[in-house]
Amino acid sequence: MERIINSLLETDMYKFSMGQAIYHQFSDYKTTWSFRCRNEDVFFTHEMVEEIRNQIKMYCDLRFTEDELEYLNNIKWIKGSYVDFLRLWKPRYADFEITEDADCGLALKTRGTWLNTSMYEIPTLAIINEVYFRMQYEYDGLLASFKEKLDEKIDKLISGEWDIGVFSEFGLRRRLSGEAQAMAVKALCENNPFYHDSKCVGTSNVYLAKKFGVMPSGTMAHEWIMCVGQGNHKHNPAYSNWYALDAWVKEYGVLNGTALTDAITTDCFLRDFQLTYATLFSGVRHDSGDPYEWGEKMIAHYESLGIDPSTKTLLFSDSLNFEKAAKLYSYFKGKTKVAFGIGTYLSNDTYAPALNIVMKTTACNGMDVAKISDVAGKSICENADYLKYLNRCINWRMNNQTN
Repeated sequence: MERIINSLLETDMYKFSMGQAIYHQFSDYKTTWSFRCRNEDVFFTHEMVEEIRNQIKMYCDLRFTEDELEYLNNIKWIKGSYVDFLRLWKPRYADFEITEDADCGLALKTRGTWLNTSMYEIPTLAIINEVYFRMQYEYDGLLASFKEKLDEKIDKLISGEWDIGVFSEFGLRRRLSGEAQAMAVKALCENNPFYHDSKCVGTSNVYLAKKFGVMPSGTMAHEWIMCVGQGNHKHNPAYSNWYALDAWVKEYGVLNGTALTDAITTDCFLRDFQLTYATLFSGVRHDSGDPYEWGEKMIAHYESLGIDPSTKTLLFSDSLNFEKAAKLYSYFKGKTKVAFGIGTYLSNDTYAPALNIVMKTTACNGMDVAKISDVAGKSICENADYLKYLNRCINWRMNNQTN
């Protein structure tokens, strides 16, 4: 199989925004990441696992080119010190542990500095996806199915059947293939003038953003809140969001982008998302739970702080398609700014079901970390006792403190 990852830019934009802050503030942190396949009927064969190993080895041979570094250097919030670090950086294959010791046939962990392991997540998932679909199915048939469905979506956008406002393509981690994602981003951006009120403003894939001259999109992921807030033994984990937001503002000042709300539940997040942070961040991102309830809760929170919700953006990114996005846009339009990050629906919609795979931080500095989303199915933790402890901390704070 040909090389799947062809550039170290082939990752989501938030890996660079988090990476820069990690480099400047948490370069000594060490993390463990664990792969999980949520599809009960999916099995990775021995041949697939061997190809995944081979592709990860090829990924670890890559280096940033000077042209790529210059592209990053021209992004206004990326600092020269971080670009110089990336000039020296390389993936390290010794950080990977890949076996067949799992019910799905693939067990994969990465261990090492947070600077390294954070960068592995997205390319690794993209490799696993593409290897699986190329070896499990007749790939040309899948790609033809993908193109047919993509053309149908664009036709409906052009006709005005779907009105969704501003959106970005977020599908790298679960894409059918690099070829398919490039096809989607190119088609969506080329047809922009014909989308009525809808507009694709870019992609989370930095490599494709550079290639097609569109905006690379992304701010932060759950790992940021989990590691900053829970990876230091001195912190009460119920205050994870405060520590994470404080470190982010220290790095970026007024250029903070979008805050993620559901790392340890949105209700707990709102205790820390008070006037200073709510003012400095341009908006918030939804990734679990009922999107309408979440949106109304965020609007009410902004209003309680004396902030006009129409000046802030609600970014929805949880398992979206254009139909869901159109309904959300219709509901919230006029109340606040609305934007969408749309992933698998744009990068891996074929006749075959997409994989539901993740790779999440499970330990930081030798200490368990956990994600407690607004729905139980998206929570992540490998230690049940730690999860109970974290829940007790959160419950005590919510029931006994007003802030």
